[in-house]
Amino acid sequence: MGKNRFQVLLVIAALVLAGFYLYPTLRLVTMSPEAKEAMDADALASLRSKALRLGLDLQGGMHLVMEVDKSELSADEAEDALDRALEVIRNRVDQFGVSEPSIQKQGENRILVQLPGVQDAHQAKELIGQTAQLEFMMLRSAADFTETLRRVDEVLYSRSDAGRKAAEKALTDETGDEAAATDGDSAVDAADDLFAQQDPVDDPLALTPLTSKLRFIQGSDQDQAWVAEDDMIFVESTLNDPAVKGVMPFGTKFAFGREWQLFQDGTRMKPLYLLTDRAELTGASIANAQVQLGLDASYPNQPGVALTMTPEGAHEFATLTENNIGRRLAIVLDGNVQSAPGIRNRIPRGNASITGGFDMENASLLSIVLRAGALPAPLEIVEERTVGPSLGRDSIQQGVRAAVLGICLVAVFMLIYYKVSGIIANIALALNLVFIMAVMAGLKATLTLPGIAGVILTIGMAVDANVLIFERIREEIRNKKTVRAAIESGYGRAFRTILDANITTLITAFVLLQFGTASVKGFAVTLSVGILSSMFTALILTRLIFNFWVDRFGPRKLSI
Repeated sequence: MGKNRFQVLLVIAALVLAGFYLYPTLRLVTMSPEAKEAMDADALASLRSKALRLGLDLQGGMHLVMEVDKSELSADEAEDALDRALEVIRNRVDQFGVSEPSIQKQGENRILVQLPGVQDAHQAKELIGQTAQLEFMMLRSAADFTETLRRVDEVLYSRSDAGRKAAEKALTDETGDEAAATDGDSAVDAADDLFAQQDPVDDPLALTPLTSKLRFIQGSDQDQAWVAEDDMIFVESTLNDPAVKGVMPFGTKFAFGREWQLFQDGTRMKPLYLLTDRAELTGASIANAQVQLGLDASYPNQPGVALTMTPEGAHEFATLTENNIGRRLAIVLDGNVQSAPGIRNRIPRGNASITGGFDMENASLLSIVLRAGALPAPLEIVEERTVGPSLGRDSIQQGVRAAVLGICLVAVFMLIYYKVSGIIANIALALNLVFIMAVMAGLKATLTLPGIAGVILTIGMAVDANVLIFERIREEIRNKKTVRAAIESGYGRAFRTILDANITTLITAFVLLQFGTASVKGFAVTLSVGILSSMFTALILTRLIFNFWVDRFGPRKLSI
């Protein structure tokens, strides 16, 4: 076992990771409807986000093909009208909260939108089809941000068990006459008073329920915070709470940044801003936005976005920048902050620039976002299909039946033809399916009906690798080699053939993934994962079992 220690540890690690990533899916599948209803909404949503995701054809949803009407646009506007419309739709879908949507170009003026799990067709079409709303809003100061978080924490603390107990204790400690004489005193008021007197070190998480979920980056602007992906559900539900909105300073609102950013510790986070709730300017004030190099003299090769305002917008922008030098201006599209640049000086002619760490792709995306709000290009739905959940369940059942039947037939064949060695191949086949599903869940990939076809194809490819190895071993045994030598030689001679065959198939899957449609991509993803998994089980797992068998029992003959 010593010489196989690395392979043993590798297989154990793979099994542990597979169990970790498949546990949410298994738990969700085995839960009864009553248990799901009794489960906390945030916990259930978190469990669903970690489970294996199903595509439109398996869980139902909407399929839309939308056409951009360029008839009223100039040649320059029509050139990137499709990109602008695509960005607007993506913002709308993100706001709708659809898991694993598919949004892509189709031809020169059409956009394909697939929304898994969406059954309210009218609401989805209304949301996607409405005109994009681009607004410029001022960020509130760091002091306002801190004060607002303190107010929200007080409300949350006053409603918590710890807060209610503290309030009851505070009221009990008051003299009865003084407590009764104060009109409007309540447990919440008492808890708020106690909150101010508490030493935060005693129980910081209880005293600051919201602030403790946020991250403030040292040395950066303190007028924004960062929210981790795992805490997003809690933070969003908290900010939408009517009681929380009631303590917000007048004329303010919270807004998230649109893009997730990956921090060095591996955490995906979004920025959270406190804005004025009144737009200083709208997208109607922008005449054009283009990517340019050298807008920041300190970084001449770094791209930025150059803005050109309309005459009316230029006048308003000049006044706005003159009155807010040193503050940050948020560019908000459909309620999401796209960027929040600082105002360095007065901009009199409506020619502004947005700089700050952009690469060419991000700068191009921001320019499209800015132009999208001012683009009057209507979208017409030219194709619409709604897949019901019952059809999705039928597809899953048929796909599972096909996979189970294929596995059973292959397993029976391997047992009959290769005897005990066939049992080893069947163990590898079963674990191959486990690894495929685990990797899909870990990558948050979407399983589609073509994806199930990819799994079934992988079953055949996995067995094919075992057949090549076993036939090589048979040939070595016929040449009078010992069992150990036959196994070593069989795997060594079959390795190159298996590797070559799988690499060519992997290249094909990669091409399909890059250039295929949504359904073809689903097939390509499972095929790619299946190829890598089948190579692992065929070349490492089965060989490890053979070596253990030979080391443990020392057979003179091999049942193959």
